[in-house]
Amino acid sequence: MIETPSLVDQHCHGVLRTELGLGTFEAQLGTAPGPAAPGTTFFDTQTGFAVRRWCPPLLGLEPHCTPARYLARRRELGVLETGRRLLRASGIGTYLVDTGVPGDLTGPAEIAAAGDAEAHEIVRLEPLAEQVADTSGTVEALLANLVEAVHGAAATAVAFTSADGARRGLAHTPDPPGPGEVRGAAGRWLARRAAGGRLTDPVLLRHLLWIAVASGRPLQLHAGNGELAGLAGFATATSGLGTDLVLLHGYPHHRRAAQLAQAFPHVYADLGPVLARTGARAAAVLAELLELAPFGKLLFSSGARALPELHVVAASVFRSALARVLGEWVGDGAWSRTDAQRVATMIAAGNARRVYGLDGQAAAGPDPGPGLTRPAW
Repeated sequence: MIETPSLVDQHCHGVLRTELGLGTFEAQLGTAPGPAAPGTTFFDTQTGFAVRRWCPPLLGLEPHCTPARYLARRRELGVLETGRRLLRASGIGTYLVDTGVPGDLTGPAEIAAAGDAEAHEIVRLEPLAEQVADTSGTVEALLANLVEAVHGAAATAVAFTSADGARRGLAHTPDPPGPGEVRGAAGRWLARRAAGGRLTDPVLLRHLLWIAVASGRPLQLHAGNGELAGLAGFATATSGLGTDLVLLHGYPHHRRAAQLAQAFPHVYADLGPVLARTGARAAAVLAELLELAPFGKLLFSSGARALPELHVVAASVFRSALARVLGEWVGDGAWSRTDAQRVATMIAAGNARRVYGLDGQAAAGPDPGPGLTRPAW
């Protein structure tokens, strides 16, 4: 039997504070921004089936109960008690929380209290830059304040992340932009920002990534279909600078992400929500990652957002898939049980603790201590 320690969820988001109806809950199960097709439901997905397998028993119901029965029980308990029960049963002991997505989502201290766990903040670069722009009246002030804001955030955050940096900023070149390029892009964006323009300029995004690299904190980059080509060049350009890159959400191009983790000492591959999304097929996907990436370069995360159920599913499916894959290799004699246990511990928690320096980091934990208060989660 392969055991996994208390997990480090190395990239996730908060959970919703509000009660959810059937339609709102179901929408969080899909990967597309819109609703399910007429006459269909996102419960009829690998994620939906996994929720119905793993979560009902934690709320006192039978596995695979109907969605209506599950949501009725959810309402009986209330959103706070539901969140506590689910998160505390997930086996996640440390959350690294990306706080840069919109919505009425809990922050690190709240999710720590709800889950009886520790939590640390991951700062998303694009919202940070937009906040800076709103208080910077000139190009000179904007550029100076961006550097100050990123390096200031690095004092408390365990990592930075960017959703658009790879897709937009690194699409043409991975190298730092020149001062003239940066000033021109900053002036154009300040003019647009007055009307609410978001940060989409590729030059400024690339400039922001390089400021983050200079901070020394690990940098998490979304690595979907179009991003991996640009990320290979960025990995080459940042090699030897002392900043680790963690590739997020690479599925269905996870083999390429694993190859980059193999090729560059400072590049890591995140398991992310792929295991929750693939459900019963998760063991096959995990085995593909283990074919290519060195075992010290893979990191567990849930990628969960909005629903505490997604934390539970990601953790449960990960443990099940890991036990199945490694157990088979032990049974075949390819691995020793000792090595399988060691690798399981690395991927579940040890790699993340090393990359993010968690053993030396102060965290938002479940016990605020004398004189401190914590939200009601």
